[in-house]
Amino acid sequence: HHEVVGIGVVGELYIGGVCLARGYVGRPDLTAERFVPAPGELGLAPGARLYRTGDLAYRRWDGVVEFLGRVDHQVKIRGFRVEPGEIEAVLAAGEGVKEAVVVVKGEGAAGKRLVAYVVGRDGAARPNPGQLRSRLGGQLPDYMVPGVVVALERLPLTANGKVDRAALRAMAEPAVGEKRRPSRPGEELLAALWQEVLGIAEVGCDEDFFALGGHSLIATRLMARVRAVFGVELPLVALFEAPTVAALARRLEELGRGEEYRPPPLEAMARDGELPLSFAQQRLWLLEQLAAVGAAYNVALAFSVEGGLSVPALAGALAAAVARHETLRTTFREQEGRPVQVIAPARAAREWARQALVDLAGLGEAARMVEARRLAREEAGRPFSLARGPLLRLVLLRLGERSHWALLVLHHIISDLWSLAVLLRELVACYEAAQAGRPARLPALPVQYVDYAAWQRGWLRGEVLAAELQYWRERLAGAPAVLELPFDRGRPAVASYRGATVEARWAPPAPAALRALCRRHGATLFMGLWALTAALLARLAGQQDVVVGTPVANREQLATEGLIGFFLNTLVLRADLHGEPVFAALVERLRRS
Repeated sequence: HHEVVGIGVVGELYIGGVCLARGYVGRPDLTAERFVPAPGELGLAPGARLYRTGDLAYRRWDGVVEFLGRVDHQVKIRGFRVEPGEIEAVLAAGEGVKEAVVVVKGEGAAGKRLVAYVVGRDGAARPNPGQLRSRLGGQLPDYMVPGVVVALERLPLTANGKVDRAALRAMAEPAVGEKRRPSRPGEELLAALWQEVLGIAEVGCDEDFFALGGHSLIATRLMARVRAVFGVELPLVALFEAPTVAALARRLEELGRGEEYRPPPLEAMARDGELPLSFAQQRLWLLEQLAAVGAAYNVALAFSVEGGLSVPALAGALAAAVARHETLRTTFREQEGRPVQVIAPARAAREWARQALVDLAGLGEAARMVEARRLAREEAGRPFSLARGPLLRLVLLRLGERSHWALLVLHHIISDLWSLAVLLRELVACYEAAQAGRPARLPALPVQYVDYAAWQRGWLRGEVLAAELQYWRERLAGAPAVLELPFDRGRPAVASYRGATVEARWAPPAPAALRALCRRHGATLFMGLWALTAALLARLAGQQDVVVGTPVANREQLATEGLIGFFLNTLVLRADLHGEPVFAALVERLRRS
């Protein structure tokens, strides 16, 4: 048995000193302990290092390498790779802590959460979970701080004396103990909603939502449930102002039912007339008519599929997803001067879910990867026709007998980043069901995206729309038309859509200090980063008024969580730096806005 190691700088994969594959790229953002000096017999440049992947493999007598599993417990949380052992080391260094174990609970990208279990030293006071979480928050990134820390008398062990992680994952947590339990109906309903979105067993009335592991995405899901259960419209900021069950329950009681206008329920519409576009869809449709935007609004994703792949099963899975989501078989046409949606029948799903297979296995290794990347760029940059459709395509690149790349491209008018996660999750479920010879077990969809578009149009009109527009007119009154940054060339008359992404990494003290500052002012890390960005842009541009756009999920209705569609909205953020506020004051100012 060998632990798999790869050389990040040159992109080669080794096991036991034997080069197995090229093109592997190490992750420089992980801790230094995962990098080890390269043995001299490999003939690499001086100072080359190997990356410990955490994979365990077995090399048979005939040279074939078989993957066995993991030698560590590395997991992915909210898109970040997390090594629980690093968190355990920080916890174990805490005062009075004898042992610490971190496990992952929950399923799916949004449902996974970290839970830490600690045991105190003999004769010492029982560790304080709140103090331990605060200590972690000062030393680790937010995504590595467990939402819950549970103090135990002892850790469960397996028959051979090792920590029983399976037993910890099955253990309910945290017990409310002496914390005040919900006693009134409003508190009980809210506590149940918190338990659902946070994935924990019990919630005390005075526990802080964000201290329990909540963040902005989970907060959005919680507020959608509050709207559905209590029938009132609460802004997201209400949760920051009242972050406990007791405080939010009081806020709901003060608001009362029906005292604030709330939108009608989102329900399925009749399909016997024109099918309207949402405001977001209309915006993209209009841009397509005004200028040739090409592939600027393509949403593209490439991912590798290792192991045996059944192409017919994948085709069936994609067809099932297209049949399930009307938006995946929708086109957009002009009718009497107005754009309308045209939805193909579900029986045409296979025709709309066509996929192409390109076999590159016959090429040499270097040529194969060059051609695969070229095709991926080409597919991502190939425009769609909104009137003809289909507005999604799947291209499979066969790299070898058990290696494929899947190139998935959709037009933004029918999808967003959240939608990609929904589509991938359902593709996997449908593919596995097809392989097992059974129907996929997916929850029914009470509404479709076109129902949301009709609901939005029916609600945002008349006095309601006028009030919304008036709010933004006042909010943006006198805002600068552009941000006068010192560019090294003039603004083009027509957008070129050429750009780049530049990454920068902070040394550990800086993020910890910013997180601590945000906590002191009741702000999220996003708010602190926005304040930092606004201060930087203001200084570079010589302006005291900075306006930027930021994308928000915009899925405020509970029924929209499982839909594929274009819900994303670009929210305008305006930062007022008049009076030269100190940074802490700027964070407080932007938190309120």
